[in-house]
Amino acid sequence: MQIPNLNFSELLIEQQAVLTRLTTQVNCVFVTGAGGFLGTALCRFLRAVDIKVVGFARGNYPHLKELGVTLIKGDLQDKQAVIDAMQGCDMVFHVASKAGVWGDKESYFKPNVVGTENIIAACHQHKINKFIYTSTPSVTFAGEDEDYIDESQPYAKQFLNFYGLSKAVAEQKVLEANSETLKTVALRPHLIWGPGDPHLIPRVIERAKAGKLKLVGKKDKLVDTTYIDNAVYAHLIAAVTLSEDNSACAGKAYFISNDQPILMADMLNNILAVAGLNKVSARVPSGLAYFVGTLLEWWYLKTGKQDEPIMTRFVAKQLSTSHYFNLDAAKQDFNYQALVSMEQGMKQLQNDLRNTEE
Repeated sequence: MQIPNLNFSELLIEQQAVLTRLTTQVNCVFVTGAGGFLGTALCRFLRAVDIKVVGFARGNYPHLKELGVTLIKGDLQDKQAVIDAMQGCDMVFHVASKAGVWGDKESYFKPNVVGTENIIAACHQHKINKFIYTSTPSVTFAGEDEDYIDESQPYAKQFLNFYGLSKAVAEQKVLEANSETLKTVALRPHLIWGPGDPHLIPRVIERAKAGKLKLVGKKDKLVDTTYIDNAVYAHLIAAVTLSEDNSACAGKAYFISNDQPILMADMLNNILAVAGLNKVSARVPSGLAYFVGTLLEWWYLKTGKQDEPIMTRFVAKQLSTSHYFNLDAAKQDFNYQALVSMEQGMKQLQNDLRNTEE
């Protein structure tokens, strides 16, 4: 993963202020999924103000050690390993999860639900009293348009994959664990992107270069996305607020985004533009995409194929429905705001892609 350097002098004033406040509230932070896109970015910002960070991940990540992160290799499903790793920490950012759109129930529930239960148990054992959980808007998604919904939207009654279901179950466990001795909050950032993104950006570019990128549906729908620094900022400011007496955000879940809904076609074409590629205009009917996804899921289950199908029912619905959110609760309860605009983020992404090519 290409990790952009953090120049602390270039951080926005609001971010500096939040980080400074955080240094007075914690001594050591535990970050799960520290080697991932969001986890790495979070570690970079914490280490920028010399907050001690213990990163927990399954792999070996030299860039984390270069940042001064104490990296512990382990599996969230190993309860004792989690308990041992969290010794001496006083705040948890639980970022890790098995993501994706394809797989059986057990493959998602073991890391996402059991892993979360183990983190909660370790918090109780070590008397850690602040827990920030990275959730997802997928916990409410049932295949229909989500137009400016807020946190009153209930969990989906039916899920199109086990990722959304497992995250919904885990989120509920985190919020139910909120108490006087363990304050918890769940954040739901949508479509995180930016420099160093190993998921959305390279996938869009790769499919465009292969001529396989297409728009789904006759009409483009609005979607919210989240620039990486804004996702980090949401976690930091929620953590600061969670540390206060009578915290307004304790025991609650919040949608997070750039608060700049954009048509799906425009988002994809903006990415292609900064990558120096032609716009995508080819379309497939949403019904056809859903049928193909259904057929591929059946075939993969029948043949036992383990890799991810190029289309699933979930992906077909995600690409043909709207997903944008009312952020009033996050703004009110912990003063969240997007510090980096879509336009600024695209410029940073363009610079990163150019540097990577060089």
